[in-house]
Amino acid sequence: MRIVCFGDSNTYGYDPRGYFGGRYDAENRWVDLLAKQLDQPTINLGMNGREIPRTGIALPEEAEKLIIMLGTNDVLQGADADTVIARMAHFLDQIKLPHTNILLIAPPPLQRGAWVDSEELIEASTRLSAGYQRLAAERNIPFTDAAVWHVPLAFDGVHFTEEGHRIFAQQLALLLI
Repeated sequence: MRIVCFGDSNTYGYDPRGYFGGRYDAENRWVDLLAKQLDQPTINLGMNGREIPRTGIALPEEAEKLIIMLGTNDVLQGADADTVIARMAHFLDQIKLPHTNILLIAPPPLQRGAWVDSEELIEASTRLSAGYQRLAAERNIPFTDAAVWHVPLAFDGVHFTEEGHRIFAQQLALLLI
């Protein structure tokens, strides 16, 4: 099964300790760790700063399973939770895979940090979970909430730590096995 992971900087593996878009090495990125744990190839389509696309995406032909985790950047750019949830609904409806082959993940909520200085951002990011869960149920799409995995975030309140990537990969692998 070829897994495609579509997301933002946490999917990409952004290392917030650098200032120029650096990444954690493959031993510390959840997508690469997941591939090892499942012994299956994965395609990392994470991109720093990615918001939920307003149109569909072109998936690699070999894509059999799509894992989506987005919404954090939308919140950071000022969108409220209802707007982000509506964007996700529109995006999901554009995807050309059977819905049972998609896994929608609500990202861990933001925390106070260098990039997160308001309770409104934290609350909006927290509200994504219930909205995404509802969308997934309406569309018969598998769903999980990464908040329950207690993924450690870095000093910026947004990005996974190396330990966070390991925890995320381990928990996700348990869902996919």
